[in-house]
Amino acid sequence: MDLADREGIDALSMRNLARELGVEAMSLYHYVQSKEDLLAALGDVVMREIDLPQARPVEWKSAIRRVAVSYHAALRRHAWFHSLKPVPSRVGPGTLAYMEWTLGTLRRGGFSARMTHHAYHILDSHVVGSSQWEAGIVAALPKGKLADLAKTVLERIPIGQFPYMHEHTQQHLGGATKGDKHPFELGLDLILDGLDRLRDERPKRRRSP
Repeated sequence: MDLADREGIDALSMRNLARELGVEAMSLYHYVQSKEDLLAALGDVVMREIDLPQARPVEWKSAIRRVAVSYHAALRRHAWFHSLKPVPSRVGPGTLAYMEWTLGTLRRGGFSARMTHHAYHILDSHVVGSSQWEAGIVAALPKGKLADLAKTVLERIPIGQFPYMHEHTQQHLGGATKGDKHPFELGLDLILDGLDRLRDERPKRRRSP
């Protein structure tokens, strides 16, 4: 993981890893059968960084939000994660723990099995998609160059033809959204509020004695 974080996932060859560890490349195959096994295990290590509450949450929405934010943060720390190919036959304990916790929290929160299926994939798509989009922006745009890019865009695109594009670009330049929720968290809250309205099995309230 340290090697991938420093130099990117393409640098994580069996030869480079062996050199990093001070061993022969062939000795690594005592622990993994192939590089694909190594990458699958590495991806699972990222999933283990998600902060899953040990106790069962009392309220599903705040718990799901906390875990989604933690998941998003883990993917931002390791942008190379998005380059890994999912291998269903190599699902590791970290991934299984995240899936079981999320599915169980939704079911106990009042979602039917059908709606839990939809809610899980909607949430996962938002977390993974948002972090992947951010990783692409970071990779394509050197740090501190956003203002220069925005000015170049404004100079090349006629405002009379694209007024709303100019308005949007000015938002970046002027910091008009400073102090607002991060777009990921804003979207997450909208999703959670929408899912709450779609629950079709609400827990029964206990009657007061």
